[in-house]
Formats: sequence, structure tokens, C-alpha cells
Amino acid sequence: MPRTIAIGDVHGCADEFEELLNALELDPDDRVVQLGDLVNRGPSSHGVLELVREYKIESIIGNHELRLLRAKHEGRKDLLKDYDKTTIKELSEEDWDYLDTMPKFEYGPTRDVVMVHGGFVPGQPWQSQDVDTITSIQVVDKKGNPAKRSDAPNANPWADTWVGEPFVIYGHTPRPNVLERPGSIGIDTGCVYGGHLTAYVVEDKSLVQVRARKAYAHSKRLPDPV
Repeated sequence: MPRTIAIGDVHGCADEFEELLNALELDPDDRVVQLGDLVNRGPSSHGVLELVREYKIESIIGNHELRLLRAKHEGRKDLLKDYDKTTIKELSEEDWDYLDTMPKFEYGPTRDVVMVHGGFVPGQPWQSQDVDTITSIQVVDKKGNPAKRSDAPNANPWADTWVGEPFVIYGHTPRPNVLERPGSIGIDTGCVYGGHLTAYVVEDKSLVQVRARKAYAHSKRLPDPV
């Protein structure tokens, strides 16, 4: 039976990405969807994009790809961070072409499963939420607005109040472990910070993980790896 496999934030960790793809023992009919943030912070964004093309992987746009594309197409170089500039030097025309194809979200094997980078604001029609919101949301503040953890440190994850269909598979918010809720699962387990790169198999709800070879970056909101 073909599998639908979601993979969390890779962030330039090409070696770990290839190790995970090998560990999955993919069949030709399997569908692999990466949840965005392929690039930045890690050692080889270009290497990750080469693997994506080689394995014919679908990818959803993340906030890092969105920022790079806006800088390129809209002249918004003011948005760029130092690691963006490093990544831009790596990227080939093929890489840019791939980034241009990344959608806001993808359906799973059925339309009651949706894969997205960041998440959705609970209580609002999810299909019409804009790309900035769904690539950046981590928590919902006291006023019910989407926010980053750093801007609302005491707020709860958006997934805590997400009720009903669709079931959402997302990345973006790095944690030491996956965050499972009745209506969602968050699978960014901080590979670039020395954690794990996680794949979630939709059909049997199983996880496949590989450990980061090292911490390539540091996060204030994740414990240092042991």
C-alpha cells in the first residue's frame, strides 16, 4: 500500500535528510511531502534541494523560503538575515525554480488531512488564511491573534484549540519531541539545533527519526542536546 510521508523542517541538514530518506525504505508509489524550511541555518541548503529533486519530493512553502522569494522577486532585500545571504550564494537556478513551485498547503491521502508549514488560526476558515499567517503561526495570543512564541511567550500553541477536521500535520515550531493533539501533530524536532529529523507516516501514524550529527545552530527555546 502506498504511503503518504510528511517530513519536518530540514534547514539545510542534507546528510540527515538523506539518512532519513534511506531509513524510510521508500517504494516508488510512496508520496513524500516536506513541510517547508528546507533551507537556511544548516550546512547545505543546495544539497537538500538536490535531494528533493532526486527523490521527487513535494515541498510546502515555509517562512524561510517565503522570505527568500520575496527578496528575489519583490526586491525586499531588507528582509534578509545573514544566513539568508549565505543561502542565496549557494542556490542554483534549478533551486530557485523549485522554490517557486512550493504551495501553501497540501492535502494528505484524503481531504480530511492537510499538511502545512506553520498551522492555522483556530475558529477561522483555514482555506482562506494568508500565506504569512500559515507559515509563521506558533501560538494564539490573548486576543485570538496568531503570534510567534517569542512575541507571546505565555500563550498556548494554536494546536491546543484546533478542533475538528482537517487533521493538520505541520512543522515550523521546534520542540524536543513531536506535539500530538487530537486534531494535529507537529513534527519539527529541531534537527538543525542538534535534535532529530522526523518523518510521520500518515496511514499508520508511525514516526521515523534520525538524530542530528551535530548542532548547527542554537535555539533559546530548545534544551541543548545531550
